[in-house]
Amino acid sequence: MPRRISLPGADELFRRTTSLDGEESEVSSSAREQFLYGIEPSQYIEPRHAAEPDPEPPRRSSGRVRHDEKITVYVTADELLDVEHARLMLRRHHGIATDRGRLIREAVSIVLADLEVNGEGSVLVDRMRPE
Repeated sequence: MPRRISLPGADELFRRTTSLDGEESEVSSSAREQFLYGIEPSQYIEPRHAAEPDPEPPRRSSGRVRHDEKITVYVTADELLDVEHARLMLRRHHGIATDRGRLIREAVSIVLADLEVNGEGSVLVDRMRPE
């Protein structure tokens, strides 16, 4: 009978630690974020100040980061096969290995950017209108 090994989770491995005088240890959130997200602390984007004009950058998906929010979307078997087919096409023809979640986030990002730019003429508005 196989036994299941119990391993600590990521939250337990990367929990905050304090020294005896109450200060945080040197290996804190920057090392954790570098390990989890693959970025150096020097690569962080500085927050903009309210006085700066908003240049309206193009909408992008969040990509490969830790996501704190989750939704459940029900799809038909055919829609799921279409998503898998698109994922495999990206891998086979374009050399882009991705997962279904990232593919869906990119698709949502594209549709929302189109809605912001085109408004009434967007693909989403056209498809959501009753026939």
